[in-house]
Amino acid sequence: MPAVLRLQHVSVPMPPGRQDEARAFYVDGLGMTELPIPPSLDGIALLWFRASDDGDEVHLYAEKEEAARVAGQHLCLQVDDIDALAAKLATRGIDVQETIEIPGRPRRVVEDPFGNQIELMEMRPAPA
Repeated sequence: MPAVLRLQHVSVPMPPGRQDEARAFYVDGLGMTELPIPPSLDGIALLWFRASDDGDEVHLYAEKEEAARVAGQHLCLQVDDIDALAAKLATRGIDVQETIEIPGRPRRVVEDPFGNQIELMEMRPAPA
């Protein structure tokens, strides 16, 4: 029976011409790796980033009109050390927000340079 295997990528908008800001945030800030764009997509303003060793990806596409923000709409990235990453991002001038606590899942919320909300979460053993 056919089945979904995993989530492969998420796509989020960015304004045209702001690829350098995206690279600074996703590569320098979050530590992702930029991937080459397939030749079949030449001419389309895209950036692809590898988010994990498992092959999860974040894709950014140029959107001329600002997309309407929907409350609660975000992507969540599991990280290995939430406190260290939050401190690193804060030193880069990124506003790192606390959010509602979930036992065993410390998390913070940031926005990329284009207003896309990103939840950062570390998975820890739940307290007994």
